[in-house]
Parts: sequence; C-alpha cells; structure tokens
Amino acid sequence: MSKGLRVPITYALIGMSIFISLLSGFGQDGRILNITYLSTTSPGIGEVLEGQVWRLMTPAFIHFGIYHLVFNLLWVWVCGSVIERKQGSLLYLLIFAVASSLSNLAQFAVSGPAFGGMSGVVYALIGYLWMQMQFNPIRYTGSIPKAVIPLMLIWFVICWLGIISNVANVAHTVGLVVGITWGRVHAMIASSRYSTF
Repeated sequence: MSKGLRVPITYALIGMSIFISLLSGFGQDGRILNITYLSTTSPGIGEVLEGQVWRLMTPAFIHFGIYHLVFNLLWVWVCGSVIERKQGSLLYLLIFAVASSLSNLAQFAVSGPAFGGMSGVVYALIGYLWMQMQFNPIRYTGSIPKAVIPLMLIWFVICWLGIISNVANVAHTVGLVVGITWGRVHAMIASSRYSTF
C-alpha cells in the first residue's frame, strides 16, 4: 500500500476543508455558514441538541481566506499524516472528532458562532506529537522537524498577544490541551508496554 493511501482521514479533512471553504466563498455565503456554523440560534446550541451533531465539528472546515486555508491544511498534512500512519485512521478520526468538538464548543461559548478553521485541531495534533516525541521517542523521534513544536508555540503566544487579529485563541488553547493530554496518556501506555518486554 502506498503511503498516500495510508492516510485517508488526512486526505478527507483536507478535501472537506477545501470543498466547504470554496462552496462558502471563504465564508461569504450565509446559506452555507448557516449549515456549518455550530449554531445559528443565540444563545445556546439548539440545533445540536435537536440532533444536528455534525455542527460540533463542521466549523473546522470553514476558512475565511486562502492563506487561512493553506496554513491550516499544511499542518494537517505535516502533523496529521504522521499520527494517522503511526496510530491508525480510526484513532486519528477520534482525535479530530474530540478536538474539533471541544475546541469549537469553547470558542462558541466566548465568541458566538461566527468563527471557523482547523486550527483548534491543528493545535491538538501539535500537542499530541509534542508529548509523543518527549515521552515515546522510540516511535516518534524524527517524525516531524524539531523546530515545528517551538514555532507553533511561538505562534500560539503571538496570537494571544493580539498581534494577529481575528484569531480563535480559545479554540487553539482547548485543542492544545486536548492534544497534550491525549498524547501524554498514549505515551504512558506505550512506555508501559515497552517496559514489559
């Protein structure tokens, strides 16, 4: 099996992001946003509670410009494909579902529905890889360039300082916490397995 075919979820996330971003005119088409925003009711998440659970994840696919889209999808490819190859597609899909849902809910709670982007998920992937590289080096050393982690953490701080405007900082933070927690737990499990041999 070729390497490309081993990362179907990574390809699907990239494809869905491109499709929805273009379909929405990079966030200009209100009809598409009304389907993909976490909620159109204020306050509350009425649509989700009525069964439209996809709305917990679909804000991740909305991007508001070509640079926003390319920047996020670059990191989905660089980091997500590594995790999917090493941990499998099912676990990677679960990481996406949990990280996008929690980061989107948190951002919605502080800013309302008008946000989008894959960056909450990207920070979950960064946090996950960071912990794996630190505590499961047998499997993860060299999986991504070492400079990626500090670069993304610097970007995280720059965004929180307000140097870059219109950033979903709460989504970034929740995603990073999800990734760090998940990655540390997985690394502990992995190290306990190695120690039994």
